Order: sequence, then C-alpha cells, then structure tokens
Amino acid sequence: MASQAQAQPYTSYSDVNPWLIAAAVMLATFMEVLDTSIASVALPYIGGSLAASTEQATWVLTSYLVANAVILPASGWFSLRFGRKRFLIVCIIIFTFSSFLVGSAASLGMILIARALQGAGGGALQPVSQAILLESFPPEKRGLAMAAFGFGVVVAPVLGPTLGGWITETYTWRWAFFINIPIGILAVILISRFVTDPPYIRNAHPGRLDGIGLGLLAIWIGALQIILDKGQEDNWFGADWIRWAAVIVVVALVAFLWRELKARKPLVDLGVFKDRNFSIGCLQIFLFGGIVYGMVTLLPLFFQTLLNYTSLAAGLAVAPRGLGAIVAMPLVGLLMTKIDSRRLIMVGFAGVAICNWWLAEAYLQIGQWTLFWAITFSGFFLGFVFVPLATVAMGTLPDEQIGNASGLYNLFRNVGGSIGISLVETIIARRQQVHRTYLVHALSPQSHLYQRAVKGLEGLLLQHYNPADALHRALSIIEASVNQQAALLSYIDDFHYLAYASILTVPIGFALKKIASGRHVAAH
Repeated sequence: MASQAQAQPYTSYSDVNPWLIAAAVMLATFMEVLDTSIASVALPYIGGSLAASTEQATWVLTSYLVANAVILPASGWFSLRFGRKRFLIVCIIIFTFSSFLVGSAASLGMILIARALQGAGGGALQPVSQAILLESFPPEKRGLAMAAFGFGVVVAPVLGPTLGGWITETYTWRWAFFINIPIGILAVILISRFVTDPPYIRNAHPGRLDGIGLGLLAIWIGALQIILDKGQEDNWFGADWIRWAAVIVVVALVAFLWRELKARKPLVDLGVFKDRNFSIGCLQIFLFGGIVYGMVTLLPLFFQTLLNYTSLAAGLAVAPRGLGAIVAMPLVGLLMTKIDSRRLIMVGFAGVAICNWWLAEAYLQIGQWTLFWAITFSGFFLGFVFVPLATVAMGTLPDEQIGNASGLYNLFRNVGGSIGISLVETIIARRQQVHRTYLVHALSPQSHLYQRAVKGLEGLLLQHYNPADALHRALSIIEASVNQQAALLSYIDDFHYLAYASILTVPIGFALKKIASGRHVAAH
C-alpha cells in the first residue's frame, strides 16, 4: 500500500526545458485524439464515397479502437524493450503513414487494414507521452504539466467534430486523415530533438515478449469492442452470437489476468493495482471516460438527428465545451498547488452533473447557442477531473512504474468511453420506444385535443389535397411529431442518467489518499 510518509527526491535526467518536452509529446497526443473524433464525423462521407452501408462503415471505427486498446496496456513493455523515445517515434511514424494510407484508400477493405495499423501506432501515444511528461517535471509542477497534457486529451475530442465537419464539407473526408501528416512530421522532429530516456529505461531488461498474454489481451478486448459496437443493432443478449462473444470476453479476460499474475516477465505488471490511489484512480477514470464520451456522442446526435443540423453546424454548436476546457486547464494546474486535488476532482464531477441536468432542459425549438453556457461549463468542469485525477492516481507510484501504469490507466478510460457511447445510444433507442408507446396511448380517438389537432391540420391541407389525402397527411404529421417528441424525451433521459452517474462518482474521491503538495510520494 502506498505510504504518504516516504518522499522520493526528484532528479532531472535532461538539460532540456521541460516545457519543450511537453510541447513535443502533447502534439503527438493531440494528433491521435483529434483523429478519433474527426473520423467519427467523417464516417457517413466515407461510407457514401465507397458505396458501403452504415454498418460496414462503423468498422472503420471498430478496427481502430480494437488495435488501439490492445497496444495501450502493452506500451510499457515495448518502451522498456526498445527504448521509450525510439518506440514513441516509431509509433508516430506508423500512425502518420497509415493516415496517408487511409486517406488514399480506394476500397473499404484497404481502409480497415490501414485503420487497424493506425490504431496500433496510436495506442502508445497517450500513455508514453503521459509518462514522459510526468517524469520531465518536478513534483510541484506536475499539475501544470498535466494541465498542458489535458489540452490534447480533453480539448481534441471537442474540437474534432467541428474541424471534421468543416473539412469534410469544404474539401473531402480524405483530408481529415491527410491533416495528420504535417503534424506527425513535426512531432517526430521535436521528440528527436528534446526527449531523452531516463537511466532505468536505457538499462531495462524486460525479457521476451509475452506472446500468450498479448494474444489473450487482443481476444477479450476485440470481442468486447465488437459487442459494444453491434449490441444495440442485434438486440444485445437476445442474439446468440453476442452471448457467445460475451463468454469469450470473460474466459479470455480471466485467462489474461491469470497469465499476467503468474508469468515471470509479464506483458503488463498488474502489481500496480496494489497501490490504492492507482486502483481508485482507474475506477474513476473508467467512469469519467463513460461520462465524457457519452456527452461528446450525445450532443452532436441531438443537433443532427432532431434539429437537422449539418455536421459542421452541430460541431460549432458543441465547440463551446472546448472553450470551457481551455479556460479550466491552466486554472486547475495552479489550483493544484494550493488546494487538495481530491476536492478538485469531486468539484469537477459535481459540476458535470449540474451541467447534464442543465442540458436536460433542451427542447425542439432551441437555437444554436441556447445551450452555450451549459456546454461551456461542462467542458470547464471536465478539466477539473482530468488533470488532478491523473496526477493523484499515479502520484504515489515510483517513476519506474509510471509507464506501465499509464498504459493501464488510459485503457480504463478508453474502455469506459466505449461502454459509455454504447449505453447512451442504447438508451436513446430503448427509451424512445417507451416514450412513443406512452404518447400514442394519449392520442385516443375520444380525446378532444387529438380530434381538434386532426381537424385543424386536415382543414389546412384541404386547400391543396382531396379529403382522403388531407386526412392521411394530417395523421402522418401527427405521427412524425409524436416520434420527434419521443426522441427528445429519450435524449433528456440520457442527460439525466449521465448526471446521476456523475453524482455517484463524487464520493469515490474520499477514498483517494492525499498527496502532499510539492513532493513526490513513493510507494513501498
């Protein structure tokens, strides 16, 4: 268990200004996270240009996420085996080159292969960059460093829909991937110039690759992601293949955990979960991932499906969340030097809950900027969670464990995000059916309001149609209105559920151990 009493002195292993290192690694992270959200906006355009169905086009996201998630927890071993700096540069090169392949693809099959390769290259960018960043700064400045890193991880998914919508509508979806090429080249140059491996990385001997562990990891993560992507379409556990896939997930996960606990040189060191702060931090980042990705998915869908916004207009409508996050990041970095980080985390989750209740006040006649402040403050409070949580979760670990821990930490966030996206989409579909049934029951032929609405519409339509057509069209208009109202109520339910999830996450912060400001606390 981590102790707060034993302090480990900080020793710098590089003469480079740490803010130059932060800029280099943040650029790579920003590129990878931005690409994920841009690709989701470009999906309909990709399917249309390649004559692929919507279901086929979603594999563009699935292939990326599976490969990305598999590499995340394994990034610690690869960093020790090949050198962290060299591994990071190779991953950026793979990600950048595969971005070119995706943009140049002439068939869906080629895109899926290139996206899987891109996911493998992008999987290590976040954890390796995070580990480099934390080790490059003295403990008293790590809050500010994580605030800088937060620009890449929190702001990028918010800017992605806006930028992706503008690129796909102004140019072509291919430029949503070609844009990574200059960013990747610049990131490679900066990392080559400024990043240096610490001695424990240069002198590491991780042993042979645990191929069995990697295979089991790929199986359970791949099966889980496929279930989450296709579950709603196939009625979840009502489908035989989903039940079998769930069995595969459980068996492969148990086998993976057993393998990693018993192996002499495991692919992933699960011993870090003995640290209380890290275990609780992983739980909270898992919930945080579900909440933030649920919100990021929900609002553009609301604007596009119910209000008929274009992808660009929807992106602009949700862009204020990025403004809120930009304001929060440096502020939180400063507050962490003066206020207990656990309190900031709890304030962040409570603020996100309030913002979701605020967003639940949405209605069909809102303007593009009606929810401006609710969306802005949601981004602001998300910044209060991300920055201090990462610092507290890994603040009680020695530097030698941060690389391995960062991969697991980011895996929990991504898996939480995938589950969150799947849940909000399922809730929309299921609750819409419930609300429609309730509303239809209210449209009784004996209802005077219903009869008045039908007669009123029929009277207007008789000016252009015969009586039979006028009645049919009047009933169609009422049915469309019912469906629209049912959909609106399902989105409101979703926002309420996200608010409840945020509130339930607040008290978990009390279980975290306090980290003294200005020093690094070692585990022992």
